[in-house]
Amino acid sequence: MPRPIWKGYISFGLINIPVILYSAEKKFDIQFKLVDSRDQAKIRYVRVNEQTGEEVPWKDIAKAYQYEDDSYVVLSEEELKSMVSKNSKTVNIEGFINQGSLDCMDFEKPYYLVPDKKNDKGYVILREVLKNTNKVAIAKVMIHTREYLCVLMPYENAIMLNILRYHQEIMKPSELDLPGGSLSSYKINAREMNMAKQLVASMTMKWNPDEFHDEYRQQLHEWVKEKIRHEKPKKGKKAKISASTKSTNVINFVDLLKKSMHTKGKKSSPVKRTKTNHRKRKVS
Repeated sequence: MPRPIWKGYISFGLINIPVILYSAEKKFDIQFKLVDSRDQAKIRYVRVNEQTGEEVPWKDIAKAYQYEDDSYVVLSEEELKSMVSKNSKTVNIEGFINQGSLDCMDFEKPYYLVPDKKNDKGYVILREVLKNTNKVAIAKVMIHTREYLCVLMPYENAIMLNILRYHQEIMKPSELDLPGGSLSSYKINAREMNMAKQLVASMTMKWNPDEFHDEYRQQLHEWVKEKIRHEKPKKGKKAKISASTKSTNVINFVDLLKKSMHTKGKKSSPVKRTKTNHRKRKVS
């Protein structure tokens, strides 16, 4: 069972629903430690006063805001806690919007809200109302010492809390040098577009997230196991670059698209790919 982040309430109108907040992310990464390569001793980080060069104990370390060069406002833990709203354990619903109103750029991090103290009725009512009306709830929530904008949305039997990015945190496409204009300005003809559409059609498959996994992490796990067993690790095969994909001044996209479709034709269709075949596939 994962560890809860906090216990609190979903609040809207006069309704308070007791919930527990859990992170929806799982950590599978290999955790590396920094060691001295000569004797494998752990590297220890020391908190040092840059003026005296002496180590500073945790009890004397404070958070500060720098407002000018070498000028800080120091805030104690008590002051920081006092500024946290009394609703620090409450998901305050501001209102409801249509489910399709949000953009993929808005989402930042998912959490699960789980009913607390066997008080399921209010939780189920909110979940089913969101499902039946195709609405999601826009809310604010305090996590640790920061207030976040978030959205509550139904997901199977759960209510998900997704942290949203504030509008001012998202870079606009207009701030980047992106290609615009008509297709003809890039000398893209109808034949190239049709070939590209055919390639997309030939590679279209039914989405099954269970078929995809982190191959690099899997390879790294195996490599570490071999190191532990004092076996010589197998070197990963370098991907061969075909002549057609090497950088050239003139690119014939039609030829590339034809070759791509020809290559896909030799392989099994991704729609028909079975889990057994997927497991047997070699990682290059």
